[in-house]
Amino acid sequence: MNAATSTNSAPAERARIGGWQPFSACDWPGRLAAVVFLAGCPWRCGYCHNPGLLQRRHGQTSWPQLRAQLQARRGLLDGVVFSGGEPLSEPALPALLAEVRAMGFATGLHSGGSHPQRLAAVLPLLDWVGLDIKTMPAQYPAITAVAGSGERAAASLALLQASGIAYECRSTIHPALHDDSTLTQLAAWLAQRGVRHYAWQLLRPGPQLPQPFSPIAAGWPAPALQVAVASHFAHFEVRAG
Repeated sequence: MNAATSTNSAPAERARIGGWQPFSACDWPGRLAAVVFLAGCPWRCGYCHNPGLLQRRHGQTSWPQLRAQLQARRGLLDGVVFSGGEPLSEPALPALLAEVRAMGFATGLHSGGSHPQRLAAVLPLLDWVGLDIKTMPAQYPAITAVAGSGERAAASLALLQASGIAYECRSTIHPALHDDSTLTQLAAWLAQRGVRHYAWQLLRPGPQLPQPFSPIAAGWPAPALQVAVASHFAHFEVRAG
C-alpha cells in the first residue's frame, strides 16, 4: 500500500486547484519552490487576499497537467508548497503530497490550522510548515467569523511542534486588528510555547480590501516594539507582505 492510498484521501486527480506559481523564493524560507494554490477555506477573514479561492467549486481538476509541469522542473526546484485558500480543506491533499514526494521534491504547507486532525494525518508527508497565527486564540472569531477557530489553530500548533517538523509561525498584522498590546501578548504566547521562528507580515492594501484596512503608515509597528518582540525568538522578521 503506497502513501497516497494509506491516508484514505481522495485521489489527487480530484483536487480543486486555483492556480500555481512555478518559481518562488519567498514562500519557503531558504528554498526555491513551486506554489500550488488549493481552493476552499472554512474561514472568512475580511482581509483575505485570495477571496476567489474561498469556495472549492472555484478550483479546477487540473492536477494531471500540473503534475507534468512539475516533473519537467525536477532538478530546478527544491520543493513544492501547497497553499490556498486553506489546503487542509482539500480531501486530496495527502495524495498530492505523496505524489510530489515521489517526484523527489520536498513538501511544504501554508496553513491556518483550521483542521487539526487533517494536519495530523499529513504531517508524515511534510518537510516544512508555515503556520498562520492570526491573533490570540480568544480573539480569532472577530477575524475568521467562525467560533472555535482560535482553539483549532492552537491545537494545530501543538501537533506541529510535537511532530518535530521544521516550521515557522507568521501573523498578518494591521493596526485595525492588532494594537501594540495584542502584538506583545501574541509574541509572548508563542514564545512561551517554544516557537523559535516567527514573522510579521504587514497587510498589503488592495482594491478588494474594505475599510478599515487602509494602507499602513510608515514606522508601524514601532522599531522599539520590533526589537522587544525579536528578543523572544531565534529568528524574527517583519515582511512587507
